[in-house]
Amino acid sequence: MEVCVDSIISAISAEKGGATRLELCANLLEGGTTPSLGLALTVKTKVSIPVFALIRPRGGDFLYTDDEFQVMKMDVIAMCEGGIDGIVIGLLKRDGTVDSDRCAELIALAKDRVSSIKVTFHRAFDMTGDYEKALEDIVNLGCERILTSGLDSSALEGTLVIKKCIELANDRIIIMPGGGINERNIERILEQTAAKEFHCSARKNEDSLMECQNTHVCMGTSLCSQEYVTRVADEQKLQRILMTAARCWKIVV
Repeated sequence: MEVCVDSIISAISAEKGGATRLELCANLLEGGTTPSLGLALTVKTKVSIPVFALIRPRGGDFLYTDDEFQVMKMDVIAMCEGGIDGIVIGLLKRDGTVDSDRCAELIALAKDRVSSIKVTFHRAFDMTGDYEKALEDIVNLGCERILTSGLDSSALEGTLVIKKCIELANDRIIIMPGGGINERNIERILEQTAAKEFHCSARKNEDSLMECQNTHVCMGTSLCSQEYVTRVADEQKLQRILMTAARCWKIVV
């Protein structure tokens, strides 16, 4: 169980809930962007499980300018030198194919600094025009896994494509379902795909401890989240998801 987290509290709760790996991000409302180096370094001191850092300079699509790609390279170098265990990347060309050259450059930068570092290709995979070709391109890059919702809005809705990807991968790369996974649908997703790993966030609302609260002011747009509520990983929810997954795996295996 890989858990996507964006804070120290969530990282600690995720490990307690049974996570075997963390994907560390910022700005989850935008689908995740690169976390600060300070957050990454601190999380590494608080948990004992592997921590993978998302390398994504902004929200939106996965077609990046030269300047944005330079930012990604600098972030890879910083994260590797900071002791991160893995990176999560995904770059596409204008035509929806995998930008293998740029991906290879990021991977080489990481491997030059940490030879054992692991690489996940994230849900940019779900935005490709030909997922079968994309899968082969990513295998050739040497990535360890692909995170995917099966090209649909959630992993549950994308189970047919996820299952097909697992068959096409043929143990050359791990296909990891992610997107809307919870304790109510994890069993169906695993039964229908036979996946061996999965990715979730399993968050809850946590009220602010602030006694002085000005509810008339918003720090972002009018559609932003509440200022005095934080979304954090729910330890109990994660435990329930993992227990259900464990039962399902015994049946599938």
